[in-house]
Amino acid sequence: MPSSSYEATPVREIFCSVQGEGPYVGMRQAFVRFSGCNLNCNYCDTNFENPGTCDYEKVEGSGIFEKIPNPVSIEKLESLLQPFKKLHSVSLTGGEPLLHADFIEKLKLPVPLYLESNMTLPEQARKLRENIAYVAGDFKLPEALREIRPEARDVHVENTIECFRLLRKNSSRDCFCKIVVGRDTKPETVILAAEAIASYVSCIILQPETPVGSAVRTPRFTQGSVQTIIKLQKALLELADTRIIPQTHRMWGCL
Repeated sequence: MPSSSYEATPVREIFCSVQGEGPYVGMRQAFVRFSGCNLNCNYCDTNFENPGTCDYEKVEGSGIFEKIPNPVSIEKLESLLQPFKKLHSVSLTGGEPLLHADFIEKLKLPVPLYLESNMTLPEQARKLRENIAYVAGDFKLPEALREIRPEARDVHVENTIECFRLLRKNSSRDCFCKIVVGRDTKPETVILAAEAIASYVSCIILQPETPVGSAVRTPRFTQGSVQTIIKLQKALLELADTRIIPQTHRMWGCL
């Protein structure tokens, strides 16, 4: 886990782009990618290690990055985000941003905060219930995690459900659930997960798995598995609004 304090924390990237996943796809956001993660997922496509500096793209889409020393202070982060205008929100992503909850709690920004989390750290989630306007919460299926012990799977699921309960949708916060679905995903596992959190979320997103290191156009799903995910959506619609949305930013090559 990263070394973090209330006043400064390691950040990997800061840039402005559009949201590529979920119901807010296409919305203009500034992204703050924190270093470090507490999970190791089979399909992870993100380098979240702390390289010692933070890559800062001041002009969106330019591909020109300035190296900012780590850790980044609250004041420095606020000033680095200041040039980005007309934002829907600021995405706090990673890695796992809940590892940096004490730091995030101190942020004072003029736009809403959009938390992208693996939803497995309930004590950290509890700290941010009054700070976050949007929660993009993953439900990481235990079979998608590398090196998780069988005896730890129940705790993983319980922690995830508790995070969704703590950060549930309300009059001032939207919360939705994203579940990555691959060819080996068991539909019954997805249904059990959806049943557990359906009352806490505005919708469930089934996200077809994007292969790590492969071109987006490379086929990943067979005709049979396409039928499976469509049938899965139909079943989940009995519980909550359910949509199939791939990673759109991978399709057109943006950050």
